[in-house]
Amino acid sequence: MTGNVPRVVSERPITFGIVAGEASGDILGAGLIRALRTRYPKARFVGIGGDEMIAQGFHSLVPMERLSVMGLVEVLGRLRELFSIRDRLMDYFLTTPPDVVIGIDSPDFTLGVERRCREAGIPTVHYVSPSVWAWRQKRIFKIAKSVDLMLTLFPFEARFYEEHKVPVTFVGHPLADRIAMDTDTAGAREALGLDQHAPVLAILPGSRAGEVARLGDLFLSAARWLQSHRPELQLVIPCANRDRERQVRELVQALEVELPVTIVRGQSRQVMAAADVVLLASGTATLEAMLLKKPMVVGYRLSGFSYALLSRLVKVPYVALPNLLSGQPLVPELLQDEASAESLGQAVLERLENKTERHRLTAAFTDLHHQLRRTADERAASAITGLLERVS
Repeated sequence: MTGNVPRVVSERPITFGIVAGEASGDILGAGLIRALRTRYPKARFVGIGGDEMIAQGFHSLVPMERLSVMGLVEVLGRLRELFSIRDRLMDYFLTTPPDVVIGIDSPDFTLGVERRCREAGIPTVHYVSPSVWAWRQKRIFKIAKSVDLMLTLFPFEARFYEEHKVPVTFVGHPLADRIAMDTDTAGAREALGLDQHAPVLAILPGSRAGEVARLGDLFLSAARWLQSHRPELQLVIPCANRDRERQVRELVQALEVELPVTIVRGQSRQVMAAADVVLLASGTATLEAMLLKKPMVVGYRLSGFSYALLSRLVKVPYVALPNLLSGQPLVPELLQDEASAESLGQAVLERLENKTERHRLTAAFTDLHHQLRRTADERAASAITGLLERVS
């Protein structure tokens, strides 16, 4: 590197095979393509990707949406098509081998592709670790046979791979690069038309229909409990799309008592930026809330059977990313029977009223933000460049 500008590594036409199966992977892939192109100006990028990657000059053999399948029933209904896509992709990679194959997330699909490519002598990279460190840890043996290099978003993931002798590079998280260190709360409130002087609670019951069905009533009941203690509290719910907005509005209308709540489509980051506290489901949103330096309360419920099964399988003490990253309970996790309207409401109220705790959390979240802010696109591209130089 010279300063912050990556050097050109090769003028020859390197081919990168990349496979991304969902929107988050498409965004990661686009950033990676930009960073790789500065090193390999004549590079060609081909495989499966979405609009973000295509905008960077990527050639997608199959529309990425055909891989974006969620839920066991939907997967079973699409197995024949998924196998057909995999076979077409493998036929292309094996008859016109790229210099390296990079699978981005979607491990159920991409790891199998990576393993077959590696067996054929094509170097392979997997970008975004599966949660192998948390459960089904024996998957590490499949991963070790599938990849020449693992790229992780979090440092604790890298330590797990190092312990199992799998080549790994911690690259940081792209969200930490994109989210500013200081949050403009006043600007976010102005954009959303909220009162600058009254406290704001952001409520995020999830982005999928099943999550909203399980958690929507619970979170709204917690909001009702809070309104009885803090009538001036402003409630805001961002919805991932039109269907979730309709679902949330129906839940609000079904309440016995009118609950004044602002419902917006999209803008989840803006809503969290405007908030004093965030009440949310476990998931990536906990990372965004942490990067925005927002106190949060995590609540989650599963079916009794699913919870009993996962409780036996999961090998980590926390579910929220701020707690996993820090190794301590920075944010409350109220799961299953512990997640009642009153317990969630009480936890939110404590974080609204305890200024000392808010300052402590801001400092802790700032430290974690710095740990993850590593220019992930550049570090991922550098690690892949290093792999290519070693095998060439």
